Amino acid sequence: MALSMRQRRPPASDLPSSSGDPYTKIDKPERSDGNEDKGLGWFLPLFALGMLRYMSATSNIVHDCDEVFNYWEPLHYLLYNSGFQTWEYGAQFALRSYLYINFHELVGVPASWLFGEEKVRVFYAVRLFLSLISVIADATLVVALSRKYGKRLASYALAMLCLTSGCFFASTSFLPSSFSMYAMSLSSGLFLLEKHAMAVMIASVGVILGWPFSLLAFLPITFYSLVRNFKQTLVAGTITSLFILVLSVLVDYYYYRRWTSSVLNLLLYNVLGGGESHLYGIEGSFFYLRNGFNNFNFCFVLALLFVAILPIVRRKYAPNLLIVVSPLYIWLGFMSLQPHKEERFLYPIYPLVCVAASAVIESFPDLFRDRYNPSDQSLMVMIAKFVRPLALSLILGASHARTFSLINGYSAPMEVYKILEHHDDVETGSVLCVGSEWHRFPSSFFIPNYVSEVRWIDDGFRGLLPFPFNSTLGGTAAAPSYFNNKNKASEEQYLHNLEACTFLVELQLNRPFPSRGSDLSIWEPIAALPFLDRELSPPIYRSFFIPFKWQEKNVFGMYKLLKRIPK
Repeated sequence: MALSMRQRRPPASDLPSSSGDPYTKIDKPERSDGNEDKGLGWFLPLFALGMLRYMSATSNIVHDCDEVFNYWEPLHYLLYNSGFQTWEYGAQFALRSYLYINFHELVGVPASWLFGEEKVRVFYAVRLFLSLISVIADATLVVALSRKYGKRLASYALAMLCLTSGCFFASTSFLPSSFSMYAMSLSSGLFLLEKHAMAVMIASVGVILGWPFSLLAFLPITFYSLVRNFKQTLVAGTITSLFILVLSVLVDYYYYRRWTSSVLNLLLYNVLGGGESHLYGIEGSFFYLRNGFNNFNFCFVLALLFVAILPIVRRKYAPNLLIVVSPLYIWLGFMSLQPHKEERFLYPIYPLVCVAASAVIESFPDLFRDRYNPSDQSLMVMIAKFVRPLALSLILGASHARTFSLINGYSAPMEVYKILEHHDDVETGSVLCVGSEWHRFPSSFFIPNYVSEVRWIDDGFRGLLPFPFNSTLGGTAAAPSYFNNKNKASEEQYLHNLEACTFLVELQLNRPFPSRGSDLSIWEPIAALPFLDRELSPPIYRSFFIPFKWQEKNVFGMYKLLKRIPK
């Protein structure tokens, strides 16, 4: 009788889960040979990310003048002994770390030897280096998601990491916030692979070598890794942090010629010292929500809904994925409270937007499935499964529209400056003058050697502009008196003798005031490319490319490179 009762008992595989978890991997059954499906391999993520990051490296515009003057220009100075210096690099302030710049010299130095005077190629070589780091970090995250949660979620995340505008542009930007973004992807992937000590080590590198303020975003992974493996994680994180901090201080001493810590100086200036970051522009509380939608469209909306669906899918995603995604909300909330806001400040959490949105899309059927019937194939469940690829397609389509609009609307400055390489039929010692367009200067890597200097001319800007590094005053160790931390203009920053200008860069817009280069008897245009006029173009059409409407609805100015006509 006991035997017959055992025969009537259903097989273990047919029993409902005691946990009540609706996620049963029905769509991902085990292989018949008994080997567990390991999910996506490394080839597809590396190949797909490699292709898209290469496209980003070669077509990305410079989105922020801070990227140029605080990172590209110091690198140019270390490579070529010329470039612009901001007050943050003045030795009396020492807010910026040369260790971060040195890291990019790993590619910059051999590229400068290889390409010689073709400095634009060095620029793109460094960008390709950044893209490679991004590929490795994001591929690790995708593979970890696949092994932990299956191919579908990982595939959605891969598609968004490749094609969403935010990731496309941030991945090859020469900024500490981008470096922290790489660290976030890699640290999150290692955490999901249960390599907790390595995850905390990478987090330490992202914070100290990259952006110190991103510490807040790495706290969830750090704390939970310590809970999982306290001793090994604590030792690895402490040793890594101390090593980079000591190395940073030594590098700072070498360049600033005094014992200081740029990491500490930056924190003191912005936190304890009552930082003056508001002098560089403040934005409203909803700035990051608008910016997040522009760069991620509906992906950003779905990412924010992750916590809303968590009660339904908590057995699938808690605690590990919740810990990985939680910095999205912590960082977004914290940064929204700060008066000074900039798009790049959200870069560290960009990969997490893709992960959270992917988890929400993957869970659409779970929202309608009977939790006591994992095999539920009701009409609503089937519709939810059908909606998943539609939602992903909508996100990727809108992302392409955003990327296309930015590249085609605002790439004129970089393209115009490249023209200088082909106009060396002037005397050595030429002077390139830039007025109100100083903030779109793409860096000295685009200035050929026959141009002896780039000078600013007074077009009404009253803030402090960068000055050339002064080797006479000590180069990187200089503490020039014309620098200040109050964003007050110095009269020395302008070239007052406009007759000395050989070339002039200007943006000609349909405005009631004249431009510097409007006197055609003095200047002749040698390059002119359309540039999207943000103020006169409708927000929806300037933000997203809409076929047959983008060119028609938007207003364009002309970005010009002018040459003085010899007398």
